[in-house]
Amino acid sequence: MNNSEYNKAEDAVNNTENSLKNAADNAKWKIEDLAGKAKDYINEKRDNDQEATQEDWFEKVKNNASDAWDDIKDKANDAWEKTKDAAEDVKAEWNKKTN
Repeated sequence: MNNSEYNKAEDAVNNTENSLKNAADNAKWKIEDLAGKAKDYINEKRDNDQEATQEDWFEKVKNNASDAWDDIKDKANDAWEKTKDAAEDVKAEWNKKTN
């Protein structure tokens, strides 16, 4: 088996790792941003003569986390498929060479 097939599989694994890392890094609200977002939420409610509640705030955070999870899940699925396809290509190439 030639090195190019192994390199394709290795590249797919590296792409998987990078894709998942980027998805996590690019989540809409990072943990360190939550305090600022909470302050903005409270100020927005006050400016609109509304009461800021913890339950409403948690709902906003939960919805955002859900969106971020969907993005990460999509990236993870793409990475899985690409890695699986590359592994199957390597296996097929190996079988051709050994049969």
